[in-house]
Amino acid sequence: MANLCRDCGISPGDDVPRCPGCGGMRIVRHPELFRLCIAHVDCDAFYASVEKRDRPELASRPVIVGGGGARGVVATACYIARIYGVRSAMPMFKALRACPDAVVIAPDFAKYTEAARRIRALMGALTPLVQPLSIDEAVLDLSGTEALHGAPPASVLARFALAVEREIGVSVSIGLAPNRLLAKIAAGRDKPRGFAVIGAAEARALLAPEPVRLLPGIGPAMARKLEARGITRLGHLQALDAKTAFRLLGEDGPALAARARGEDNRRVDPVRETKSISAETTFPTDLADAEELERHLWRMCEKLARRLREQDFAAGGVVLKLKTADFASRTRAVRLPDATGLPDRLFEAARTLLARETDGTAFRLIGIGASPLVARAGADQGDLADTATPRLAAAQNAIDALRARFGNAVIGKGRSLR
Repeated sequence: MANLCRDCGISPGDDVPRCPGCGGMRIVRHPELFRLCIAHVDCDAFYASVEKRDRPELASRPVIVGGGGARGVVATACYIARIYGVRSAMPMFKALRACPDAVVIAPDFAKYTEAARRIRALMGALTPLVQPLSIDEAVLDLSGTEALHGAPPASVLARFALAVEREIGVSVSIGLAPNRLLAKIAAGRDKPRGFAVIGAAEARALLAPEPVRLLPGIGPAMARKLEARGITRLGHLQALDAKTAFRLLGEDGPALAARARGEDNRRVDPVRETKSISAETTFPTDLADAEELERHLWRMCEKLARRLREQDFAAGGVVLKLKTADFASRTRAVRLPDATGLPDRLFEAARTLLARETDGTAFRLIGIGASPLVARAGADQGDLADTATPRLAAAQNAIDALRARFGNAVIGKGRSLR
């Protein structure tokens, strides 16, 4: 049985409870440990961990990062708060009802982005095949790196986890497996500070008794669809051949059955495909007034335009998101005749969508997204029939320059004010 002490890197032996080299008990044992090379790295309660790093007095306190007040939403919660049932995306009033002693901290995304950038740099030193999945999550392919590092991927990843704790001050959990799907599932099995391994030989039997919701991509709606057909465990999916899976579940059926068996042929692609960019806000009180909703929509369009610019994208279409007072979601979308990154153009399209929804319904949240995304270079150029867009673009560039120098509050448009 291959084994590895995560604290000092030696192989301590099969049956010892403690590492003879350092006395540690964090020993990983698996027959395929030194043959696997696909790793999923997931930071543990990332935003909350960064806050606790910067405020050591909160180390033993339940911490929630998210919008303040009863109308806010939980962005993330530390593991102490999770013991009380606090979860990401939970309304803040429910989170505080479950954990009234929690310390609530407003998000500081600049700080989190800087920490993520440093973690990404450490990943890049391991392998060029790093695919970011979110600010706090990535998948790595370390195949062919053993000669470079003088150690198998498992040992290199253990050293990496210690380096993240030492240099950045947060912890990560690692899943090691023969493919991306199994690596992701493994990363969630031993949090926080985890290091879990799933090998090819055991994957099917290990997954069989698990609920279908364990499989990434199966949400509540798909789970209900599967349950209606008597499919509640991954073993039920595994038993379906491609023809039966297609008949019961449609085009996605064969792929679902294959993934339930642990099969996944996706490559680790360092060029991440960003599918959408968005911005949203939750109101202090429910809003039904069209003018008030438009004011908030404009602010979200400005924020979306800034995020598009920062990532060098433009919008080929816009998506309006609304959530009613009773938490029902409404999503409306439209393709744009010409791609844009200008807040005015985004607002024009989104306001038309919003007008169809302002029928007296009270809303608690509004959001705007850009999808599909296109390269910024080809957007907002105008032509002989459209001379207004280049002028708008030039004006926006001037506004952006002023804000970059003096702050976002230095200039604004009247529609953002009461």
